[in-house]
Amino acid sequence: MVPSVTCVTRRPASVRTAVVVGAVALAAGMLVAAPTAGAAVAHAKVERWSTTKDFEAGSAHGTRSANGALTVARPTGTTMYAGKGYEHAAWTSPWSKPGFGANQLIASWNARTPKGTLVKIAMQGRTTAGRTGSWDTVAHWAEGDGTIRRESAPRQVDDYSFVNVDTVVTDASVRYEAWKVRVTLMRAKGSKRTPSVRSIGAVASQVTSSVPATSRTTMRRGVELDVPHYSQMIHQGEYPQWDNGGEAWCSPTSTMMVLRYFGAGPARSDYAWVNDSYRNPFVDHAARHTFDYRYDGAGNWPFNTAYAATNPARDKGGSVQMDAFVTRLKSLRDAEKLIKAGIPVVASVTFGSGELSGAPISSTSGHLMVIAGFTAKGKVIAADPAGPDNGSVRRVYDRSQFERAWLRGGDGTSYVIRPKDVALPGGKGSSRW
Repeated sequence: MVPSVTCVTRRPASVRTAVVVGAVALAAGMLVAAPTAGAAVAHAKVERWSTTKDFEAGSAHGTRSANGALTVARPTGTTMYAGKGYEHAAWTSPWSKPGFGANQLIASWNARTPKGTLVKIAMQGRTTAGRTGSWDTVAHWAEGDGTIRRESAPRQVDDYSFVNVDTVVTDASVRYEAWKVRVTLMRAKGSKRTPSVRSIGAVASQVTSSVPATSRTTMRRGVELDVPHYSQMIHQGEYPQWDNGGEAWCSPTSTMMVLRYFGAGPARSDYAWVNDSYRNPFVDHAARHTFDYRYDGAGNWPFNTAYAATNPARDKGGSVQMDAFVTRLKSLRDAEKLIKAGIPVVASVTFGSGELSGAPISSTSGHLMVIAGFTAKGKVIAADPAGPDNGSVRRVYDRSQFERAWLRGGDGTSYVIRPKDVALPGGKGSSRW
């Protein structure tokens, strides 16, 4: 029997969805979550601030911008978090106007946080009726776990929107015509260390209830990037404190496949703490460092891209900074542009029984895999970490089935991860990256 897997990548913070495997789980009386109703992205636009000039366009409150990064210049106050006192400074973006009424916002950031430091991310929207909402905290984040336990924020149901783990969602009748993001840089009282924020931004999207017809491929020949194949399933039972491996680790496993494709990822000394008997121990490192202690899982979308950005590419004897963010793509034609530019795409999918032929799992209410290429006829070549071992990760999926699974429950949600010296594609649609 092909197992059903719930590798949920987004869920209410107050709900712990069970991870189940086929008949064994059903016999135990556990509930298999059903795929979500049909939906798709009608509009999406990314805006990010990532250069000194960009940061100068925002409002600084105790921060300085130099060499393409925000740091603490002079703290503007102190605050308590998790029982400890922190000095803080902040930077607020200008209003971003996507040109449509957005009903979802997903922030992304690239930062480094030396021990004793962290960043807090918050977002604010302005409705199409001209009303400005309150600031909603999205996350308290640090790259390691020696300072804080990184976590997403509570739902904060207040005026016009609420937070669903990593996504700001507007109330049913509300649309945002503009948004801001604020990053607060925090450090232990008396410390001279500072976080370093290299980019901050978000994707604004308008999600609708209809799924478009299958897109026509732009491929004229097959292209398959040499993405390494790692199975999440070989980690079953590893580190229960970080969700026990296996079915729960689709997101960090996918993130690591893209990092290793670019010659990036943790050095051996970084994961020396992993049990020597565990295969692909760098995946354990990714799971630990993407883990969201409020959500209780490693599937927080921006936590995965933030982690990816902390790992420099080391190919050719040098060291190149990684750039990573969450976006929403409207069709596989967008993904084809990235593949042609040499950039794999991590895609969030959901599908029911029989809806993705050839998949190693029969259904899922949330799963991530890597789009590694396309055949000449537009079929999707995927590195699907749900394969039972590394040798069974490569899959070729029907275009129509895959696109529907990706656009429906995942709303086209994708991670874009690349070294800064690998250019993003231009042209029409580039506003999504």
